[in-house]
Amino acid sequence: MMPGGRYVPAVNFPQAILAIFVTCAGSVAAEDESAGDSAPNIVFIYTDDQAPTALGAAGNTQIHTPCIDRLFREGARLDNAFVTTPVCSPSRASLMTSRYASELGIFDYIDPRLEHDHGLDPETLTWPEVLAANGYRTGLVGKWHLGTADRFHPTCNGYDYFMGIRAGGTTPRDPLLEIDGDQRKFEGLTVDIFTDQAIDFVRRNQGERFLLSLHYRAPHAPWLPVRDEDWAPYADLDPLIPNPDYPLLDIAKIKRMSREYMASVSGVDRNVGRLLDTIDELGLRDRTVVIFTSDHGYNLGHNGVWYKGNAQWQLTTLPEQRWPGIPALQRPNLFDQSLRVPAAVRWPGVIPPGTVVDPTVTNLDWYPTLLAMAGVEVPPTVTVRGRNMLPLLRGESLDWDDDLYAEYSMKHGASTHMRMLRTPTWKLMIDYQNQGRAELYDLVSDPHETRNLVAAEDPAVAAAIARLRGKIHDRMRQLNDPALALISAAP
Repeated sequence: MMPGGRYVPAVNFPQAILAIFVTCAGSVAAEDESAGDSAPNIVFIYTDDQAPTALGAAGNTQIHTPCIDRLFREGARLDNAFVTTPVCSPSRASLMTSRYASELGIFDYIDPRLEHDHGLDPETLTWPEVLAANGYRTGLVGKWHLGTADRFHPTCNGYDYFMGIRAGGTTPRDPLLEIDGDQRKFEGLTVDIFTDQAIDFVRRNQGERFLLSLHYRAPHAPWLPVRDEDWAPYADLDPLIPNPDYPLLDIAKIKRMSREYMASVSGVDRNVGRLLDTIDELGLRDRTVVIFTSDHGYNLGHNGVWYKGNAQWQLTTLPEQRWPGIPALQRPNLFDQSLRVPAAVRWPGVIPPGTVVDPTVTNLDWYPTLLAMAGVEVPPTVTVRGRNMLPLLRGESLDWDDDLYAEYSMKHGASTHMRMLRTPTWKLMIDYQNQGRAELYDLVSDPHETRNLVAAEDPAVAAAIARLRGKIHDRMRQLNDPALALISAAP
């Protein structure tokens, strides 16, 4: 840290990682002699708190997202894309490393007020580090949320350039942001400022192969203010809400927040359009992969709650507290609405427009997939839990396991050790921190997870519980999960 608080990015990597870099760089350099510029630029657009239903492309007729919808039309749409932990920091850590968050010791969102020296271990090899070692100019604009201490800085984790916020949030207007190692007050809307900086990065690096990670803070709360044009579609809108008959639901509050939330999404959409226009203007469209996804899903009144895996009840009267570690306001969950994310990939000439990917994929899969796009092997010394989904994006058929394992050890607001196994037909969640708390859903007859069948006296239910619980325990043992010691107390 320089006098005056200026941060000097780290450039020295551990020797073990350097050895991997030399090996990879050598092999890719040889490939480049024959392949030329075949490896694409990569633009990874990452929103914060975006519901899988908060897109026109998802069938939502009330939201205005023409630019994001365009990506879903012009490339592949991943209809069953999920994350493995439905809250910010753990999901982001899994994205960067293809490891479960429990393996990394990042269980809940990182609160810099309480956890200044907690973050993503820079000894962990990220996919931006591998791309940087193989000729990519790498930049992150926006939200990091994987540690605020200098040793966790994005430039210690594979990015040559960083502009944005190290912590979890900032104001939607006139934010204080880091740029070139300094903290600076910016004027304007944060979503517009991030896009300005992303466009500048593309313009500066258009002659090189680049990776741009654009991590918006929107539509994370607070949602307002937004530009007038982003608010206009919702000023007089009467929002449809998912289950208006939910007992004691505060409908007026849900509708007010829904309008504000959708306006924030439209602000992202307008800026995605600006970035796509720049890519076209510079003649980069045909050699640039554009990915759009989110760090996790979001509940907008679904099942009576708001937020993600750390959801809170939105009722006029709260239910009685049932579990010592879970206050009455809180509704920790691993609902599909929290875990599922919008996801689309456009790669002209490689991914046929209109491709629909139906198999279950996760944020763990981006690591091997992005390296495959770049023509780079996953370093053999690195543990990667995800799978290369590039063949699926190309429209090929694969023998693909659709089981989804998810986890959330909530620390802030409640105390849980939730573990889950989901198949296309059944879903079991067990909370090992709160004895007796479990949920089973028949996803065929009840896709919105409204009826918990865990106590049902039905042989089919008992068989499903036994089968899924066994898979959960197998995965926990594989990952050496800290919650293993609590298995004996679970249902």
